[in-house]
Amino acid sequence: MGYAKMLDKMSSAPGFIAALDQSGGSTPGALRLYGVSESDYQTEEDMFRLMHAMRVRIMSAPAFTGDKVIGAILFERTMDGDVDGEPVPTFLWEKRGVVPFLKVDKGLNAEENGVQTMKAMPDLDALLIRGREKGIFGTKMRSVIAHADKAGIAAVVKQQFEVGRQIIGQGLMPIIEPEVSIKSPTKQEAEAILRDEIAEQLDKLPAGETVMLKLTIPTVADFYAPLIAHKSVVRLVALSGGYTTADACEKLSHNHGMIASFSRGLTEGLRVSMSDDEFNASIAQTIDQIYAASVNKVG
Repeated sequence: MGYAKMLDKMSSAPGFIAALDQSGGSTPGALRLYGVSESDYQTEEDMFRLMHAMRVRIMSAPAFTGDKVIGAILFERTMDGDVDGEPVPTFLWEKRGVVPFLKVDKGLNAEENGVQTMKAMPDLDALLIRGREKGIFGTKMRSVIAHADKAGIAAVVKQQFEVGRQIIGQGLMPIIEPEVSIKSPTKQEAEAILRDEIAEQLDKLPAGETVMLKLTIPTVADFYAPLIAHKSVVRLVALSGGYTTADACEKLSHNHGMIASFSRGLTEGLRVSMSDDEFNASIAQTIDQIYAASVNKVG
């Protein structure tokens, strides 16, 4: 579905990436914020059906186009679903001009050395091939850093890049996401270690191999500027990390070259009870807010 055109858009177009990839563990919370309680569904299938309906409503909103939303990260079930009878990745790219990504990680291991690495992904190659055939451009995978432990952070980054190389090998663009918890008592120190470890791994990439990075908005504005400038980085995007939309946008606006990839920050004001006009107006306002923070920098 036009990898080169997608790469060009992801490299240089103004805008942000919508994260629509809540998986099984985070889906009940996301639905609850949307106004759907756990008493509204009995089975996991019902839960995912309601979640898909919410995502379709977002993707179908008039404001959800590639003019401001340049990419969307999908949960596997969302990738396999459809919008008005059309496969989701096809709908996003061909009808909306939005580059489709796929969340590929299977969750986190228990914390060790202040971090949570990703669980094993034995079926990753098969998933990547299926995603590529459906028109997916790239992938996303998340680890979590809770403390400024050098050995732990090095292990997280090493694993992220090892899997990233596997993804590149299947012809897809990996988004490397070692999230530093916004609740970490050593957040700034962890970010310093993380930046060095990522830079080291980037320098090891063979010529021509590129990645994207998804990082927590740093404590010090523009702290990740050296990573943004690295020849092997296509784009650096920010996760909202539990901040409110307003706080995330304010912090992001001070980081030049960093664009949003928000999940909760995107859906914060949406409710299942809204009329279509109310829903579309709310998502349009949020899209404008996140776009402005991604494009119009201060300081």
